[in-house]
Amino acid sequence: MIIIAGHTLTEADKRDAAVKAFAGMVQRARKHDGCLDLSISADSVDPERINLFECWRDQQSLDAWRKVAKGPRVKLREACVKLYRTDKAEKPF
Repeated sequence: MIIIAGHTLTEADKRDAAVKAFAGMVQRARKHDGCLDLSISADSVDPERINLFECWRDQQSLDAWRKVAKGPRVKLREACVKLYRTDKAEKPF
């Protein structure tokens, strides 16, 4: 399993439009084979922050998605995003 998680920053007055611009891509990703979850969302406390979370079954699924993703062109200031690999998932509670 592959998890990609982190955040990006943009101008506060452009954040909501940036998140909305990704809505179509998020919908397509969630239907893509191997996508277990994907979310691009506005942060609840930082008006400049956009949170990113992706969970993929395997590297092949992620690679196939990257070939067709075609996300929107959105100006972002910086990104703090990491890719994590795991072979185990369990209930947290």
